[in-house]
Amino acid sequence: MGAQLVSWLVSLVTGGVCGNIAGGLFKDLSVGLLGNTVAGIVGGVLCGQLLKSVLGSVAASGVSDNVGWSGVGGIAMMPLVGFVKNARAKKRTMIALWLVGPW
Repeated sequence: MGAQLVSWLVSLVTGGVCGNIAGGLFKDLSVGLLGNTVAGIVGGVLCGQLLKSVLGSVAASGVSDNVGWSGVGGIAMMPLVGFVKNARAKKRTMIALWLVGPW
């Protein structure tokens, strides 16, 4: 039980930190400090924990592997969330411009 709790905490912290690192790297896709952290945590938990569950001991046998996979998940999820947010904002802008139109 203790090792599993540590694994979850490592995934949460690593994902959050890497989400913010990705926010700094991809400034045009950043969703703010809280958004980057939440997206990173979700990506870190999904990648770190689910990959470990699916692949078993081959994927993440130790804390360092968990940190690595959680970091990859956090860095991958944050730009994806930013891209979706930007695409939705552009869609709303296009609809607003169409509604206002030249008439």
